[in-house]
Amino acid sequence: MSAAKIRKGDKVVVLSGRDKGKTGEVISSSPKEGKVTVSGVNVATRHRKPTQLNPQGGLERKEAPMHISKVAIADPKDGKATRVRFELVGDKKVRVAARSGEKIDG
Repeated sequence: MSAAKIRKGDKVVVLSGRDKGKTGEVISSSPKEGKVTVSGVNVATRHRKPTQLNPQGGLERKEAPMHISKVAIADPKDGKATRVRFELVGDKKVRVAARSGEKIDG
């Protein structure tokens, strides 16, 4: 299996949808499903009835997963969207921003 291009903790830019242009950090990544959850982006609102655990009830807001194709890694240099390529540094495979050539990790 190939290495994931977008991982938990990465800074990403939303490319399409109602949150286009927003940036955030990846909270969770599901490569098999092709989904990522980004903080502050794609926030879904659910109306909750009062229960014994939550006697107040009300609106519950939380980030919903979105398709991985809707986000791109933010370039470490200028924060704009960039593609990712892999380079071998010694015997280690490292992710590199295609836009600026900066290393994303390690």
